[in-house]
Amino acid sequence: MTFDSIDAWWWPYLFILVAGWLATDVWRFLGVLVGGRVSETSPAMVLVRCVATALVAAVISNLIFFPGGALALSPAWLRAGAAIAGFIAYLAARKSMIAGILVAEIVLIAGFLLLGLG
Repeated sequence: MTFDSIDAWWWPYLFILVAGWLATDVWRFLGVLVGGRVSETSPAMVLVRCVATALVAAVISNLIFFPGGALALSPAWLRAGAAIAGFIAYLAARKSMIAGILVAEIVLIAGFLLLGLG
């Protein structure tokens, strides 16, 4: 069965939903089963944390250096400044992710409005 095998308006949505569910939920279930038995300081968990952190850093870097859509209209210094401000807020708020995200968004939106991009 392929993406183009059924010619109905709902088929692409169902295909994406099922394919996305199968591809991700298997790993979630395995993570729940195995994660409770693995120590947080074990080499396997340290590796998993390192890979997850590297993936998040890669996505953020990609958004800063190679943006798409409306973000591409903003200058690189604004994108980098928003990320730096968010990181500083994250550290200042005792490693609160919500604080970091909110500050980065506020800086980015304010920059868009001040530069007349929004």
